[in-house]
Amino acid sequence: MNFKQIQQLIKFVSKTDVAEVNIENNNFKINIKGSKSKVNEASAPIVQQSVPIPIQTPQPVVAPTPISQPDKIEDSVSSNDSYKTIKSPIIGTFYRKPSPDKDVFVNVGDTVNEGDTLCVIEAMKLFNEIESDFSGKIVKILVEDASPVEFDQPLFLIEP
Repeated sequence: MNFKQIQQLIKFVSKTDVAEVNIENNNFKINIKGSKSKVNEASAPIVQQSVPIPIQTPQPVVAPTPISQPDKIEDSVSSNDSYKTIKSPIIGTFYRKPSPDKDVFVNVGDTVNEGDTLCVIEAMKLFNEIESDFSGKIVKILVEDASPVEFDQPLFLIEP
């Protein structure tokens, strides 16, 4: 992340209702806290303005399952605690594909290894690859493509 991008991020936080933004990478860590001031009504609408959700809002968000998945699998997923969860490390927009003309990174039923890319999350025009923390089989994708996600929101269920 360069200096100009950091400046843009600070301007975004100061002009919106965002209370805090945390970005962590291998080389750096940024924590920007806003003043929760009134949104500047003269500014152009920003896609991320719909992302902030009050802290009191319940975190679990379950997206509708695709039609191709039988209900039996969904019932067994919700009743089994042996699955591991991949959570969002940042606030942003969740994408299953690296670009609109490419195939999705993973599908339900795919086997993944530790370090495999599962999705990307866009935050301030930066696309962050989200990698698997462990090996296993994708049991459920909990977020719709191109949906906003919160920090620490569950994205995938993996059977180790």
